[in-house]
Amino acid sequence: MKKICLLILVMCTATLLPAQQTYQQEQKMNAFVKNLMNKMTLDEKIGQLNLVTPGGAVTGSVVSTDVDNKIRKGQVGGLFGINGPAQIRKAQDIAVNNSRLKIPLMFGLDVIHGHRTIFPIPLGLSCSWDMPVIEQTAHIAATEAAADGLNWVYSPMVDIARDPRWGRIAEGAGEDPYLGSKIAAAMVRGYQGKDMAAGDAVMACVKHYALYGAAEAGRDYNTVDMSRIKMYQYYLPPYKAAVDAGVGSVMSSFNEVDGIPATANKFLLTDVLRNQWGFKGFVVSDYTSVSEMINHGIGDLQQVSAEALKAGLDMDMVAEGFLTTLKKSLQESKVTQKEIDDACRRVLEAKYKMGLFDDPYRHCDEALAKTAILTDASRLAVRNAAERSFVLLKNSNNILPLKKSGTIALIGPLADDQRNMLGTWNIRGEYSEDITVLQGIKNVAGNDVHVLYAKGANISDDSMIVTSINNFAKEIDVDSRTPQQMIDEAVETAGKADVVVACLGEAADFTGEAASMTDISLQQSQKNLLQALVATGKPVVVVLFNGRPMTLVWEDKNAAAILDVWFPGTEAGNAIADVLFGNYNPSGKLTTSFPQNVGQIPIYYNHKNTGRPLLPGDGQKFKSDYLDVTNEPLYPFGYGLSYTSFSYGDPVVSKTTISGTEGLTVTVTVTNTGNYNGEETVQLYLHDKVAGITPPVKELKGFQKIFLKKGESRQVVFNIDHSDLMFYNSDLKLVAEPGEFEAMTGPDSRNVKKVSFWLK
Repeated sequence: MKKICLLILVMCTATLLPAQQTYQQEQKMNAFVKNLMNKMTLDEKIGQLNLVTPGGAVTGSVVSTDVDNKIRKGQVGGLFGINGPAQIRKAQDIAVNNSRLKIPLMFGLDVIHGHRTIFPIPLGLSCSWDMPVIEQTAHIAATEAAADGLNWVYSPMVDIARDPRWGRIAEGAGEDPYLGSKIAAAMVRGYQGKDMAAGDAVMACVKHYALYGAAEAGRDYNTVDMSRIKMYQYYLPPYKAAVDAGVGSVMSSFNEVDGIPATANKFLLTDVLRNQWGFKGFVVSDYTSVSEMINHGIGDLQQVSAEALKAGLDMDMVAEGFLTTLKKSLQESKVTQKEIDDACRRVLEAKYKMGLFDDPYRHCDEALAKTAILTDASRLAVRNAAERSFVLLKNSNNILPLKKSGTIALIGPLADDQRNMLGTWNIRGEYSEDITVLQGIKNVAGNDVHVLYAKGANISDDSMIVTSINNFAKEIDVDSRTPQQMIDEAVETAGKADVVVACLGEAADFTGEAASMTDISLQQSQKNLLQALVATGKPVVVVLFNGRPMTLVWEDKNAAAILDVWFPGTEAGNAIADVLFGNYNPSGKLTTSFPQNVGQIPIYYNHKNTGRPLLPGDGQKFKSDYLDVTNEPLYPFGYGLSYTSFSYGDPVVSKTTISGTEGLTVTVTVTNTGNYNGEETVQLYLHDKVAGITPPVKELKGFQKIFLKKGESRQVVFNIDHSDLMFYNSDLKLVAEPGEFEAMTGPDSRNVKKVSFWLK
């Protein structure tokens, strides 16, 4: 009996240990930070709130000046825009050897989809619906960033986006809050691990808080206006998921919310983020978003800086409004000492958690940087992730996979292009290390495949677009030949081949920051090329490079196959060839709806019904529809084909009636009915048929990625708990109301089968 009691005591003690350790660590940190702040002058406290860049990887028009002297004076809390152990060590030396209190700097950089090893753009990676793979990509990025001297990355970007005109849709996970939340948490875990001070971890910074993806007209930096219910139900969940996953920092967004810029929005930064969600980390502004509030019409630099601090902003990126005005604002009682102290404390706590007070030169190992960056293992991981991100949009007559014999005409401006394989936001990627499609096909296809290449067209012949895109680097290489000469060569090349593979789409910086577009179709130069290729009568496989959903009605009707590869990263060509030749069976599913034309935007799957919805078979007037196109997207959310085929049985619920907080299961049988082994992402949607506020037609509430051999069947079981039935009511409270619900299962959001159950 004594042994049993002792065992129980030991087990209980072991259970409490993690909480006790966390408490003890927090107490130790609090004591250290309090002691340090007692030694700090007001100027030094304000200095910790100043984030500057000496140049390099910048996203605005301002570069900080006199950085070295400011570090010596204790006027800088962190640097971004530099990397490499040697450079970072030099900057850290100034702080820890030449400033009064020797407080170390933190070092950040935009590490969006990889550091030196570049993974698919986030929108593409989200189409894998594969959380372990997504977490692995963030961990590899963290490992490389840490080896390169960094301890802070400005990622993940989790903004929900329903407008593909917005260029930064490329950086996020698409239109759905449920999937976006899962990806946000996976990215935070990948970056930070279990200990942000570890050698292979960095502090993550979730952005852009908040609602940045809902910018009016899809124009970057633009106004955002929406109801609180829409905000809480659809746009805020991914940020909260990152906070719940322990993210160390949050970046405010450029846009306004409820008429107040996010950077000085107390409702966002304090009421929601800290008071409702319990966030304990620090908030940094986006690039000069403090000073940009002057243009919003909020006040001069002193006023907007004071408003930002009072709202809950802790660190000012580049604008230096905090550095130059907070002392005066304190003297004039426009801010309080406590507000300055709270912000300083949160910045110092972040440095403590990074381990910088124990070792200011953490991550400054030049030998490690030579061995831990762009390794064979990381390149293999990129290839694997890229293959899983590709979405097969069309495959007539099973033209894909291609045979490893015969002659292929590889045509298009992106077929032998290293510069555009990485996509937007690759600060440290080296284009010379990318694998082009031409090289990848030669690597994978084998000696029995003869490849003929022709460029066929420029990415664009629009001089305005060429000038804008080539502003920083030459992404569009304008050929000296005329467009017709290039098309003629391409048509002649196609005539000698069995099949045409046309590599078309966007240049890398057609998407990303400040890259919004009103026309999201193929550039006219490429349309002309594709039309000429289709006219040859040869089967044309389009390999599509893009950072956004595009309008592809003609392409869908006339191409034999379309494989959306987004921007695949360092191993682009090898991954594309693996899929084209069937070494990997594509399994990607769209995380954004593809409109038929821009007139349908915004278009998204989880929309609401009107009082006059257009129902199947309706032909009468006075319905919510268009005269010229259907309401449906060209490709719906969740859509993606495979080289094999899958059949779905009817969903079955374990209970038809539940009460209180009871849950139930939904089971569906999925069968691989085709000729290849393959992966399928089985999706679960719910619809609340009657609610206190108007419900959406469906909402994603579960998904499972399964592998089935040809002919194999599997029962896929989804658990539905009480929280899955909840929504935000008019009082912004999460509730579940009694009534009928529909559970829907299928391969995408459009092709689903339903079963009903009731909540009593």
